Amino acid sequence: MLRRLDLRGPLGDLSAILPRPEVAGDGPTEAVRAIIAEVVARGDDALRELTARFDGAEPSSIRVDPAEVAAALDRIDPEVRTALEVAAANVRRHHEGQVHPEHRTEDEGLVVRSSSRPVERAGCYAPGGRATYPSTVLMTAVPARVAGVDEVVLCVPPGPDGRIAEVTLAAAAVAGVDVVCAVGGAQAVAAMAHGTDSVPQVDVIAGPGNVYVALAKREVAGLVGVPSAFAGPSEVVVVVDATAPPAYAAVDIVVQAEHGPDGLAWLVTWDEAVADAVEAEVARIVEASPRRDDVTATLASAGWTVLVDGPDEALTVVDAIAPEHLQLMVDGAEALADRVRHAGAVFCGPWSPASLGDYVAGPSHVLPTAGTARFSGALTVADFTKEVHVVTADRGALERLAPHVAALADAEGLDAHAYSVRIRMADGPGGTAGG
Repeated sequence: MLRRLDLRGPLGDLSAILPRPEVAGDGPTEAVRAIIAEVVARGDDALRELTARFDGAEPSSIRVDPAEVAAALDRIDPEVRTALEVAAANVRRHHEGQVHPEHRTEDEGLVVRSSSRPVERAGCYAPGGRATYPSTVLMTAVPARVAGVDEVVLCVPPGPDGRIAEVTLAAAAVAGVDVVCAVGGAQAVAAMAHGTDSVPQVDVIAGPGNVYVALAKREVAGLVGVPSAFAGPSEVVVVVDATAPPAYAAVDIVVQAEHGPDGLAWLVTWDEAVADAVEAEVARIVEASPRRDDVTATLASAGWTVLVDGPDEALTVVDAIAPEHLQLMVDGAEALADRVRHAGAVFCGPWSPASLGDYVAGPSHVLPTAGTARFSGALTVADFTKEVHVVTADRGALERLAPHVAALADAEGLDAHAYSVRIRMADGPGGTAGG
């Protein structure tokens, strides 16, 4: 079920060795561009047709009645409601720690203030189709709220009955979402980026999805803010040694694989007996899994056991993959975690499964995939804000700094830049030199 890759010995160029799933070819990219063009040209009419085509659903209304969202919270199982509220509280508490005060510097009459200011409207995307993801609603909308965003818009693919799952609507109520729309896929991203009669145009779009959703966000980046991470199909790399219970390692491989195809699920170890034991457990768990088809599809395309010489080599492989989720079930996991350079989130020891991070630990589970952990990280409050600088100088400060401004402007051939300080220096207090 897990194919083996023996990398014991000199590792060489891992980029040429490691079998990564292809993110997207020309076909998906062109399909996404065509969908965006349809939405731009025909708005809600296109959304209805595309929803019927891709989701087999015909919602009575694209925008969900706010009363229906509020009512869902009372209709769901009380235990689930409590879990949503606990998760939301943990997510809120973690992200409140990311809000930073205004930064201020002063130097001889020059005052610079930098403050983080929220966007006006944020678009959040929660996947649907194979499963419902109320947790993603919390992991996107709550950080947006903590950031101070005025209005939060949520898009979710409807089920075959044309409705969004009640637990997802309940999560929207808990998170304080303002507008919920029954539309998914690349068409939802296009609608949030460009606006339609039903879907408000937003300033930032956040949230994970399949490859079409992720590509659509890339296509609209620049028109709206899009986090640099490619939040696509789920990934996990589990590093284990002989201290790890094989069943724990196996189920954590299956956990991410059950999201469906196009993801990545790897086991990395330097102990062949451990590899044998974990692989046997994976086969047993998959056989009993209600989502066996999804798990099998993921493992068939990107399920690997990688044998290496030791922990150092394991980290080299991990950094080359830059996985979304990294689990270290090894002796000295925390010390090893400090040496990881490229991963979306790291889970240490046998009692820290990635599912803890998926639901209640606090950090957003919207994480970089497809190797983008090399340069990006988890969704944070910063993704819903922008830095604004306020610069105030008195005459003395400008007199001190003007020669340097003029010298640099002259070097760049920007005469007006230089003149903007020279005219002020030629002017006396309250005068009008050059006028």
